Amino acid sequence: MSDALIIGAGPAGLMAADMLSAQGHSVLVAEAKPSVARKFLMAGKSGLNLTKDEPFAPFLANYAEAAQPLLPMLKAFGPQQAISWAEDLGQEMFTGSSGRVFPKVMKASPLLRAWLHRLASQGVEIRTRWRWTGGAFAFDTPDGPQSLSPKVCVLACGGASWARLGSDGAWADWLDLPLAPFQPANMGFVVPWSAHMSRHFGTPVKNVILRAGDQALRAEFVISERGLEGGGIYALSRPMRDGAQLTLDLLPDMSLEDIRTRLAKPRGKASRANHLRKTLKLSPEKQALLMEFGQPLPEDLAPLIKALPITHAGPRPMDEAISTAGGLRFQDLTADLMLKTRSGVFAAGEMLDWEAPTGGYLLTACLATGRWAGLAAAEWLAAS
Repeated sequence: MSDALIIGAGPAGLMAADMLSAQGHSVLVAEAKPSVARKFLMAGKSGLNLTKDEPFAPFLANYAEAAQPLLPMLKAFGPQQAISWAEDLGQEMFTGSSGRVFPKVMKASPLLRAWLHRLASQGVEIRTRWRWTGGAFAFDTPDGPQSLSPKVCVLACGGASWARLGSDGAWADWLDLPLAPFQPANMGFVVPWSAHMSRHFGTPVKNVILRAGDQALRAEFVISERGLEGGGIYALSRPMRDGAQLTLDLLPDMSLEDIRTRLAKPRGKASRANHLRKTLKLSPEKQALLMEFGQPLPEDLAPLIKALPITHAGPRPMDEAISTAGGLRFQDLTADLMLKTRSGVFAAGEMLDWEAPTGGYLLTACLATGRWAGLAAAEWLAAS
């Protein structure tokens, strides 16, 4: 019988296993899927953004109301520690112009292989296709039902998005605790487009300022068949989800008066679209958005170009979200991330009620909470 059971083989679970096994404890990791860290590998397909290299105060601020409970965990394992951890696993890292940090190979698989090799050398046993079914650690396995009685357990079952990769939120029914409701985070938004927009599907809209609530950023996003997606939208998805109006400044480098002056030039026989293109260099996709959301167009177009209100039909379904908000509330956990109702049972990763934008914040916090829970579980074992 292993000393410690880890349920879930994503970044948080593997980090907890790393901490426990490094201190000589026998560790069993149970993973429901046929292979480990599927969401981690998917995140690495477009370049594994491990963390964000920036001063700690602005880094921490991205966790909003969860910043305070996460503070000690992120102080112990923040951006610099995440970089060192990856380098210790043989990965050469680089920092982009935005401060985002990636492995030079841009993939997650070499890092994961090196990590799994280290875990194996520390005696960690990983069993796949072991699905937790609740209770006192009962599992459906390829060899039939199994029930375990570990000395300590770390739950790292993920949130409630991308169920096909393992995070289905089913665990929410098995813990006798009130949960903060799951909500999508870092997701796209549904827009029932007019027919004229179809030619722009898949087109990135660049060099705009997006505003929602008290947040504003210069970024880009993508017009997709299903609506609005991409980094700029994900970054503002929380205020948008909570009801804040999204507006676009289509020409952030021009003042209101500059736009008015340019539009006042004689139009002659040029169509309005050609006049906008010639005088403002307004791209076809920006013109299309102006026509889609600005009708009926006012005589004075400048204010609309500087603050175009975008209407949408709400977030894409939660299972399509990059991450989720909601889950186990910090008030129901000790400072060591142990469940107050279940002695010796800890939790980490997206199971906890926190959210953050993309850009390295998600992975860093998953690793940090997994590390924190694993070390706390090791201390609990030593004291018991």
